[in-house]
Amino acid sequence: DCPGTGSTQAGRAAACQGCPNQRLCAAGATAPDPAEAAELRERLRGVKHTVLVLSGKGGVGKSTFSALLAHGLAADETKQVALLDIDICGPSIPKMMGLEGEQVHQSGSGWSPVYVEENLGVMSAGFLLSSPDDAVIWRGPKKNGLIKQFLRDVDWGEIDYLIVDTPPGTSDEHLSIVQYLSAVHIDGAVIITTPQEVSLQDVRKEINFCHKVKLPIIGVVENMSGFICPKCKNESQIFPPTTGGAEKMCQNFNISLLGKVPLDPQIGKSCDRGQSFLSEAPESPATLSYRNIIQRIQEYCDQHHFQEEKII
Repeated sequence: DCPGTGSTQAGRAAACQGCPNQRLCAAGATAPDPAEAAELRERLRGVKHTVLVLSGKGGVGKSTFSALLAHGLAADETKQVALLDIDICGPSIPKMMGLEGEQVHQSGSGWSPVYVEENLGVMSAGFLLSSPDDAVIWRGPKKNGLIKQFLRDVDWGEIDYLIVDTPPGTSDEHLSIVQYLSAVHIDGAVIITTPQEVSLQDVRKEINFCHKVKLPIIGVVENMSGFICPKCKNESQIFPPTTGGAEKMCQNFNISLLGKVPLDPQIGKSCDRGQSFLSEAPESPATLSYRNIIQRIQEYCDQHHFQEEKII
């Protein structure tokens, strides 16, 4: 079994042979040194809650969920929300948040996030590209360096929720963000899947990744969970849950199913326009499902924070 990225045997144990991350772990590249950890703590001291959005599978709606989670949390004007996109090779958050073409600005206190609203800031590799069509062809160490720079050099300020949108998989970016944020605090991960087995197979790997690196799992969201025809109201399973879907998987792993979000063509249209689907279709069954899921995440974070304060 994996000894864990924080172990002295990371990358050196017999179980590490053949692992694609063996060299990275053995070099200790994912663990910040004490000075670096102190620097990260200082920069992120104003962040109250951090939520990672993960999935082993691509195309299941991580970025869509991240964007709508940020919009939903920022609907409370008393809350400050930040959305960090660490999908270096496929940064879609700028498009979804209506920020395509924006650039990162430098100030005396570091990089400034790009703001959608006064209480909703965004940072993404997409802001560093001269064109949305530019390909980012980087090896792991350069990706890790940019993730560290996003955490260390961005002037995040006082934030109630930092949402981190990640690429699919369990590799460099995921190891880096977990290790760098271990210098401060992570409330947990929300894992996104679709109902069919070909998705669940990769999502189980993500769950095991979270267990290996001791990352708490807030729960699982099943995206694209059926389609209700707006005319006849009949429900169709576009991605049939042949092995029981997310519900059965959550039972097997003893983790929470936060909710199921049905397909709605308006979601894709809203994302392409850079608008919040929650505002554009407030009565949609998908919006109601999103709002219930967001409320459960808020309750989890509040309870987590309360338990930590009791321990302190």
